[in-house]
Amino acid sequence: METRNDPRARRASAAVAALAWFGVLLQLWLSLRLAQHNGKSAFDGLVAFLGYFTVLTNGFVALVFSLPFVLGPARPDRWLGTGQLRGCATTAIVMVGLAYHFLLRNVWAPEGWQWVADISLHYATPLMVLGHWIAFPPARVPTLRSALIWCAYPMAYLLYALVRGELLGAYPYHFIDVAALGYTKVLINSLWLLLGFVLVGGAIVGLARWRGR
Repeated sequence: METRNDPRARRASAAVAALAWFGVLLQLWLSLRLAQHNGKSAFDGLVAFLGYFTVLTNGFVALVFSLPFVLGPARPDRWLGTGQLRGCATTAIVMVGLAYHFLLRNVWAPEGWQWVADISLHYATPLMVLGHWIAFPPARVPTLRSALIWCAYPMAYLLYALVRGELLGAYPYHFIDVAALGYTKVLINSLWLLLGFVLVGGAIVGLARWRGR
């Protein structure tokens, strides 16, 4: 069970934060470099970088696990201790890994540093966050209702991605590409992914309950 003063939990949190920041910052550098290579501005590279659920979720994880070290243990650990914020981040990053592995990994073949970023963002960080959740479950285990509450995060991203797509004429993922699929198909795809998110969230809650015993 996680405690605020557990040095093992704090070291593990620091390791998760470091890995997540590494993946995010490496991908940022690669996105800016790609934009420059294509004759675009750094702003264009930043806009492309911020379009992906993977990037935003790894950033979410990095912030969640960095909070106790930036603000001190009192306030952030009180919220992290409930498992709500960390549970949402854990569910989202595990969903990133699963969705990438089953839906996107065959779409491209990254090489060099892009391969390193790919592994970090889609596999290493999700596995490390899941391991942290299992090893250090929250002091107050979330309820199954939490899995539904956490859906606010992917729903907010979907709204953001659709509005962004309308403005830029480009969508970060083929399964939410309104221009190619239409809103009906995108909505159906999104509902399936949301169902997957709920199931993963339920599993995350179940793991915390199991470990809490």
